[in-house]
Amino acid sequence: MCEIARSYLRGRESVSRIIRETCNVLWETLSPTYLSPPSLEEWEHIKTQFYEKWNMPNCIGAIDGKHISIQNPFKSGTRFYNYKHFYSIHLMAICDADYKFIFVDIGAQGICGDSGVFRNSNFGSAILDESIKILGNALLPGTNKNFPCFFVADEAFPLKKNIMRPYSQ
Repeated sequence: MCEIARSYLRGRESVSRIIRETCNVLWETLSPTYLSPPSLEEWEHIKTQFYEKWNMPNCIGAIDGKHISIQNPFKSGTRFYNYKHFYSIHLMAICDADYKFIFVDIGAQGICGDSGVFRNSNFGSAILDESIKILGNALLPGTNKNFPCFFVADEAFPLKKNIMRPYSQ
């Protein structure tokens, strides 16, 4: 930011505000086109890809969070200091079988855990309260057993009808 501010003879706060506003406009304009929720046909394709590539029937996405290292923001205290002992913002995402983002939420403070960031994200709350349009039950391959379509996640996430995770240790 400092270098941009010096290059254009602007204050750091002004440059920061302009960048933030520009990013918000880009997000508002492009996200509906490039990160819109999948249609039922797209969910079906994702489910097929998980089975063909990973032998994971009825899986429609993989959920996880990552900490992105940052410099501690001015006067933020320890809100961005995470359990891994560095300052970060949180990236929460759901990916398809080809590692492509289906949903993404970036910017939660590093102190927040995966489950809290997920619960407070738009897509996380929609999955948890089942207001998102995803596939319902589907037959498991080679059987006549109906089983819910689900997202796979690690133990930081809740076990729900549409979220599968490993058993707790």
